[in-house]
Amino acid sequence: MSEDLQSLRDAIRQYILDQFLPGESASNLTDDMQLIGSGILDSMSTLKLVTHVEETYSITVDAHDASTDFGTIEDIANLVNRNK
Repeated sequence: MSEDLQSLRDAIRQYILDQFLPGESASNLTDDMQLIGSGILDSMSTLKLVTHVEETYSITVDAHDASTDFGTIEDIANLVNRNK
């Protein structure tokens, strides 16, 4: 399962880099970096990321999960893993 979680983290990281941090090195976006607190995500980009996660992984993210489980890449990967 850890390999599956690592694949999820890597895919989520790549999406964030492509959409919100073009040109940034993947090594600068760690699994535990606060995405909103660090300014990487704002409300609109969080909504875009939630939509991407729902469509890509065929899950539904409720408003509570979006506010609590989208803090870090690790949080998002764990949410997806729990809901697959």
